[in-house]
Amino acid sequence: MSLECTKWEMAVCEVTVIHSWSSPCSLSTSLMYSFAQRDDVEVLDEPLYANFLRVSGLHKPYRDQLLSKMESDGNKVVKDIISRPGSKKYRFCKHMSKQKVLGLTEDLMKNGKHFILIRNPLDILSSFDNDALPTFSELGFVELVCIYSELYELGKPPVVIDAAELQQDPEDTLRGLCNDLEIPYQPAMLKWEAGPKSIDGLWAPWRYKTVHKSTGFKQERKDLQPFPFSLYALLEQSLPLYNLLRRHVKKKRSLLSPPLPLPDLPVPANEKLLAWVSVFDSVVQGGDSVWEGLRVYNGKIFKLEGHLDRMFDSAKALAFENVPTRDEIKEAIFQTLVRNGMFDNSHIRLSLTRGKKVTSGMSPAFNLYGCTLIVLAEWKPPVYDNTHGIVLVTASTRRNSPNTLDSKIHHNNLLNNILAKIEGNNAKADDAIMLDKDGYLSETNATNIFIVKKGRVLTPHADYCLPGITRATVMNLVVEQQLILEERRISLSEVHTADEIWTTGTMGELSPDIRSEFRINIIDELKVQLSKVNKKCDKCGHGEATFYTRQMRSADEG
Repeated sequence: MSLECTKWEMAVCEVTVIHSWSSPCSLSTSLMYSFAQRDDVEVLDEPLYANFLRVSGLHKPYRDQLLSKMESDGNKVVKDIISRPGSKKYRFCKHMSKQKVLGLTEDLMKNGKHFILIRNPLDILSSFDNDALPTFSELGFVELVCIYSELYELGKPPVVIDAAELQQDPEDTLRGLCNDLEIPYQPAMLKWEAGPKSIDGLWAPWRYKTVHKSTGFKQERKDLQPFPFSLYALLEQSLPLYNLLRRHVKKKRSLLSPPLPLPDLPVPANEKLLAWVSVFDSVVQGGDSVWEGLRVYNGKIFKLEGHLDRMFDSAKALAFENVPTRDEIKEAIFQTLVRNGMFDNSHIRLSLTRGKKVTSGMSPAFNLYGCTLIVLAEWKPPVYDNTHGIVLVTASTRRNSPNTLDSKIHHNNLLNNILAKIEGNNAKADDAIMLDKDGYLSETNATNIFIVKKGRVLTPHADYCLPGITRATVMNLVVEQQLILEERRISLSEVHTADEIWTTGTMGELSPDIRSEFRINIIDELKVQLSKVNKKCDKCGHGEATFYTRQMRSADEG
């Protein structure tokens, strides 16, 4: 009995098993060599491999030799080999995910510590020889996701590390892994002698030729080779599963290259959302898209039909082709809201893009797949302080002229607004007022604007500003309240001397300027009337999705 073992009760023979699960060509053998350098670890190279070959019937050139020399009963392997007593404190077991087959004892997953090693399938597939191309099942990404899910359900979600981080910063990644496994880090893990090694499985001559040349994780820089087009289908199948697992990789903690800190979300519940999204889109290449902001009140979408009318008009003005129908867009919106459980206090960024291109370039002639619809729903209360008021400043950035880009097209090209917003941010203001080319009031960088002077409600013509849906609603309410409404040019001096100023928009509702004198307080009455518009329809239930969708539709049409 070793000196180390005498420290433990029960004869020191119990070991803590560390299970590594990965796809092939994921640096798993290098990681096994790394753990083998520790003075408190023994390693096992794929102890379940013989069981996998027996169950799957898979042919390998070393199959008969392996089945004759390794235990092929998986449950015996778990009990008598993986879990047997040992002379070291830890036992490291390297597994390929596909070797987790049906019929294995539950003890395999319930006992010991587990982690998952992933690698970008782009790199995995590029590692295979052309004469030994893998199948999707051989890559084992489905099994990796299942392993993660099974361990999560057992209350022991596994650590996930990425092979790319092992190569880029092996010490920091190994330190983090050891910390998560609750074992001390040892510097010896960074280097090893070139192979072959006695701990190798007997399949090493067929599979370990490259890794036997290595003495550490960092590899010599090689010229990148074109990705084989014949493997594109495998890549397309594997990438979503890799990205799913990649979400669980902890961020690097290197002191030499600290990552950006994770920001605090305005609404923490927005960390996990379900969205209706398509990718590979022309909106990325040229902002070639139109959009609407929608707000949900008590199970209803405020002025949905008006927003959709404007979206279809904008798409027509930009000559979009193969536009989804109104019913298709509604169905996507409703499904997204229902799946996220968003019945109130929510906001939707609805985008309709020209769609996916067949090649990069400006020309709409490359958009041959039809439009892309993106429904981004999030928990979002009104973004302004509508009780105490907001601070506005005047930006030097002028609003786009209809001679260049008509604001009646509700497009995604928002750099004009963003430049003004930067000025507002620098001035510690909530938003920035934008003027037209002649110096008259247009709108803010994000909202329409109204002023009140001696009982008259004034707002600019919708020439340089967006003809907002909430703007139109408020204008109607002003008339209904028998107030005088003027839609005309407004000079900046009139803004400075106004009795009241407020802004309107779907995201912010009605927001008063904090420096208004509020002698008349017309906005207070308008807020009351607008809330009645929001609540005019019956509330929908929080029950099954079909009921919710039906109620939403009746609200739109009623």
